[in-house]
Amino acid sequence: MIEQIGIDSKKSTYELASLGTLEKNKALLRVSSELIMREHEILAANQLDIDEAIKNGVKQTLIDRLMLNHDRILGMTEGIKQIVVLEDPLGEVINSKRRPNGLVIGQKRVPIGVIGFIYEARPNVTIDAFALCFKAGNAVILKGSSMALNSNMKLVEVIQTALKSADISPFVVQLITNTDREATIELMRMTKYVDLIIPRGGASLIKTTIENSLVPVIETGTGNNHIFVDSSADHNMAIDIIINAKVQRPSVCNACEKVLIHKDLSEEFVPKLIDALKANNVEVRGDQAVCDISSDVILATDEDWTTEYSDYIIAIKIVSNIKEAIHHINEYNTRHSEAIITSDYANSNLFMDEVDAAAVYVNASTRFTDGGEFGFGAEVGISTQKLHARGPLGLKELTTTKYIIYGNGQIRQ
Repeated sequence: MIEQIGIDSKKSTYELASLGTLEKNKALLRVSSELIMREHEILAANQLDIDEAIKNGVKQTLIDRLMLNHDRILGMTEGIKQIVVLEDPLGEVINSKRRPNGLVIGQKRVPIGVIGFIYEARPNVTIDAFALCFKAGNAVILKGSSMALNSNMKLVEVIQTALKSADISPFVVQLITNTDREATIELMRMTKYVDLIIPRGGASLIKTTIENSLVPVIETGTGNNHIFVDSSADHNMAIDIIINAKVQRPSVCNACEKVLIHKDLSEEFVPKLIDALKANNVEVRGDQAVCDISSDVILATDEDWTTEYSDYIIAIKIVSNIKEAIHHINEYNTRHSEAIITSDYANSNLFMDEVDAAAVYVNASTRFTDGGEFGFGAEVGISTQKLHARGPLGLKELTTTKYIIYGNGQIRQ
């Protein structure tokens, strides 16, 4: 069954290659309309998944990821519309040059082909992944979490219905409904049909994919993200940014998990920050210096500094200077999103230059590391690798290039 999905996906890429920008955009708008028309069906399917998750004792932050509602469905349709208005990257010719022998050599942007997308319990990502892959000319094979199976099945059914009405092969998007681990491994090893695997989820999913896939993988990272509060930081700004980065949606990969604070601020700033975090129901853990300041803090263990909580938990550490902060971040972060709060221009530049991450912020929340916020319409994940794509994976990142060479009879001597 999995192999047949691969065969059908590969065949559909030939049809995709013949579609122009206008045809793709019209199909995407049909999908957007179909989502609105069938909202009640989608929410009913999603409720089945939520009920099962509650029965199984899944924690509330994960149920929040799983949940769809009217606003989130509107958000999915808005994301599609944003992708529609984006410039189509396909066909762009870059780096064209004429060689001394008269050959004109350029690079043309083309689809990757068939993308296998493995992700956890966020059904809204089903729509983002399809829309971006489709506009970039790729077929996509989806392998979602068993926790979101009913939601994903309904969403893919809605997409395929819209595609059929536009006379486009429904096989450009397919969902693997087999929830066995073996089905996922088989997808990772279909080198004959699948050109790229993108995993999006927790550390365990990413690790499993990297260790088992024979298909090339773009690693999307977990988010053990830090905010460093420098000695010159505006206290109110720092608290506002930290609360936003931790509390707005603690389960997402761009949330803040750790705060580093310059020692010069410790006595005055730390109590204010702890009070603000506690007022937002955040459990605070800290190093010994933080615990000495406040008795309302749990002593952090070595494991805390490497953990992505994805919950209302945060760990705080006092550091002597910016160099210590940068060293700690580069040792423990997941190369996702890091921020400094400072009024010192030199320190902001030092932090930008030396912190190793896909996105580095000065005086802003890490929550902005997102395809929509970056103007990409949506993204299928945040790449923490250093290959052709780093940061939010948008339209251009879902394409590759091929060389095109024009001659007038040249032969090599």
